Amino acid sequence: MAARIRKVGLPYLLLLPGLGWLLIFFAVPLGWMAFESLKSGTLEEGYLFSWEFSNYTNAISDYSEQLLRSFLYAGLATAAAFLIGYPLAYFIAFRGGRWRNALLLAVIAPFFVTYLIRTLSWQTILSDSGVLVDTLRTIGLVSDGGRLLDTTFAVVAGITYNFLPFMILPLYASLERIDHRMLEAGYDLYGRRRDVFLRVTLPLSMPGVVAGSLLTFIPAAGDFINAELLGTPNQFMIGNVIQSRYLEVADYPTAAALSFILMAFMLAIVLVWARVAGTEALLGTEGERR
Repeated sequence: MAARIRKVGLPYLLLLPGLGWLLIFFAVPLGWMAFESLKSGTLEEGYLFSWEFSNYTNAISDYSEQLLRSFLYAGLATAAAFLIGYPLAYFIAFRGGRWRNALLLAVIAPFFVTYLIRTLSWQTILSDSGVLVDTLRTIGLVSDGGRLLDTTFAVVAGITYNFLPFMILPLYASLERIDHRMLEAGYDLYGRRRDVFLRVTLPLSMPGVVAGSLLTFIPAAGDFINAELLGTPNQFMIGNVIQSRYLEVADYPTAAALSFILMAFMLAIVLVWARVAGTEALLGTEGERR
């Protein structure tokens, strides 16, 4: 009997370290942030807990522009990462051959450099006196007085670059698992490469598309480094507002409320995406079931 009890309780015992980690570093900070978001007052007078739910409505009305801009930029960056990442992941999975590992290493190589340094490098690349801008001016794509730095393009490009591996790696993992016999059957049925891709390859790679889109969109929407270094206040995102409210203005209730609003929107997007794509694609089990 004692042995049976130990056997039944062992899985729960093994869960304790992970549950403790989540409790200390996730649940407790989240609860503290919820507590802070319902306070009222000023920095000089102090903040008092008063169930101030108006912090949420005021935050939405005051910073709706930055909130919408965050999702717009994140959506553009996710779309750009998909358009760049899918062909690259496809090539590595099906044409990489003995260079496959080297190509995957090249994909993750930027992670060996800190996020801040990678973003600062884009300031050099997009600077007004840089080679890229001079070349674009020469061929007429940028006017003589035009620039790329401190624009929406620069911010979206920086976000796309920084989060591109989060799109490529899930896509590669999904494409690499496709049974080549399915592709051969597709060629027997449809003949043309385009039809095989649209009817066989793309549907089977949907778990990677879903995972890559979420892994790119979610951190991109909360990013503030790219807008800070590559844009102007006209390109500031909700992450810039939260960072400013916390560290510069010390308006902790508003910052905490904005953080919860951002999390709520993210959760809603994940639920809608799961509804549209299906939970099997979201969990990455669609290909296995097939």
